[in-house]
Amino acid sequence: MDAVRIADLPRHVGATVELRGWLTGSRSSGKIAFLQLRDGSGFVQAVASRADTGDDAFELARGLSQESAVRLRGEVRDDPRSPSGVEVFVHALERVGSSHEYPITPKEHGVDFLMEHRHLHLRHRTPWAIMRIRDEVERAIHDFFDARGFVRFDAPFFMPTAVEGTTNLFEIEVLEGQKAYLSQSGQLYAEAGAMALGAVYTFGPTFRAEKSKTRRHLLEFWMVEPEVAFLEHDGNVQLQEDFVAYLVARVLERRARELELLGRDPRRLEPAALGGFPRMTYDEALDILAQAGEPLEWGDDFGAPHETLLGERFDRPLVIEHYPVLTKAFYMEPVPGDPTRALCDDMIAPEGYGEIIGGSQRIHDLGLLERRIAEHALPSEAFDWYLDLRRYGSVPHSGFGLGLERTLAWITGVRHLREVIPFPRMLTRMHP
Repeated sequence: MDAVRIADLPRHVGATVELRGWLTGSRSSGKIAFLQLRDGSGFVQAVASRADTGDDAFELARGLSQESAVRLRGEVRDDPRSPSGVEVFVHALERVGSSHEYPITPKEHGVDFLMEHRHLHLRHRTPWAIMRIRDEVERAIHDFFDARGFVRFDAPFFMPTAVEGTTNLFEIEVLEGQKAYLSQSGQLYAEAGAMALGAVYTFGPTFRAEKSKTRRHLLEFWMVEPEVAFLEHDGNVQLQEDFVAYLVARVLERRARELELLGRDPRRLEPAALGGFPRMTYDEALDILAQAGEPLEWGDDFGAPHETLLGERFDRPLVIEHYPVLTKAFYMEPVPGDPTRALCDDMIAPEGYGEIIGGSQRIHDLGLLERRIAEHALPSEAFDWYLDLRRYGSVPHSGFGLGLERTLAWITGVRHLREVIPFPRMLTRMHP
């Protein structure tokens, strides 16, 4: 008999099926044992009685310890009280793998303990639900861009120089003492891809050696970075809005059960699924902050408290555009007629989750880009190939980067980015 997934049990009501999984908990009284099972697709209760299973199997059921691996055969029955909608009444039971003194018990455990046992904690309901939502968002990313004719384009992880500034680079030594850096972004290579293929996106881990211990930072995180030829700033912002609205709608449609398990109210996300994101300029944002008692000087970047204050004014993400050129990366196109401001934007998530997207129109004029590289004291020889993109058929083009973990933290409602990546890498955490 082939095993049936727990997630598929409602389609097998009245049938006898085989399940394979792990015991998350149990209780017994007299002649009945209640077994809580998981198999990766979901959770279900199995009911074992001495009369149905016989003495040996029933005693086995009563003696199973947490996270024992089992194989059982039983009848699927409707149970409206059950979160899964069904229960399984056991006919036969076999222990496949023993589990002794499993460290994560039903009692309360601290964050450090759970992170130290992350390889086991992933089995539990909260991380299980988060990882399924992460999987859904990753699938949705590919579906969104595939439907719009984008090509998946893989950028290297070893970089000859910085993309987003030199202060947070991970330096490594490669062959014969040659130095390289772990990728901060795939953007520069995606620009080459866009000139070859029209519309591309990179998706993979990126690395920032930021000495920050806040809930919004990881040393290693995942980014998706589309890049499009002949796309200018306004079209870039619209692409960002369409993208985020699609991701949120996809989770609401397909992962409502997981959101419910996390206690995440879907009504908080529904406005974002509709689009229509508000927009304001950097200067307008400064005025709002000043009125709220958080004044900044023109040219100052926004910190987490400022992003929170701005984002909580709206029920969906906020787009802030036209930042001062001096606060942004070297490759951003200036606003026509105003070289002090860039054709760029940040997207701020509501509810205090901060920036989830940074994007811009890229400089396509060779002379201007050469001057910017010099102004930022970057090694011109490392960017010679990048300048070739402006020497041979340069066109206006734009792109952005969406931080997967920040987006997931907002969608799932969890507080810290460490919860939405399988094995977080932080200043204080490199194990397991």
